[in-house]
Amino acid sequence: MTPPLLRRAGPADAGKLALVGAATFLQSFAHDHPGDALVAHVETYHSRAWYAQILADPACATWILETELGAPVGYAVLTPPQLDCDTGAGDLELKRIYLLSGWQSDGWGLRLLQAAEAEAQARGAERLLLCVYSANHGAQRFYARHGYDDVGVRQKFMVGAVPFEDFIWAKPLAPAPEQRLQT
Repeated sequence: MTPPLLRRAGPADAGKLALVGAATFLQSFAHDHPGDALVAHVETYHSRAWYAQILADPACATWILETELGAPVGYAVLTPPQLDCDTGAGDLELKRIYLLSGWQSDGWGLRLLQAAEAEAQARGAERLLLCVYSANHGAQRFYARHGYDDVGVRQKFMVGAVPFEDFIWAKPLAPAPEQRLQT
């Protein structure tokens, strides 16, 4: 199999991102999220319009991972932080990092994570924050392996009227090499 291609996403990619977002959210959470609320959540927060808004915002950055034939298999979204914890001017949030299940064990999640971290460093971020579902132990192990720590803050993630608990994790970032030279 030819390795997928990682690139910055642009406005024309909103539909592809929505498809991968909806597929991975349903696949990951259908077992413990209420059906109607889950579908409504996906229709809102994994819609083409939601991604179009993110892609149009210069404060955000998005990458897409595609097969050689252009089929989307994953993506990552970097945004200003919108979390239930104290954040500083030097913080950014990895809002989403999603991969279809067949692409999760070959280092593609790490490639997406590294792209987001490099962009955060280039923007001068001192810390990268993310939320991880309390029941998603695989994702927690992944983030821990790559330098993220639970900062001890819990956030409610609502799907319809049902709250789910997310952990907020953080990783301090070193300045990008060109920034270190300037100081």
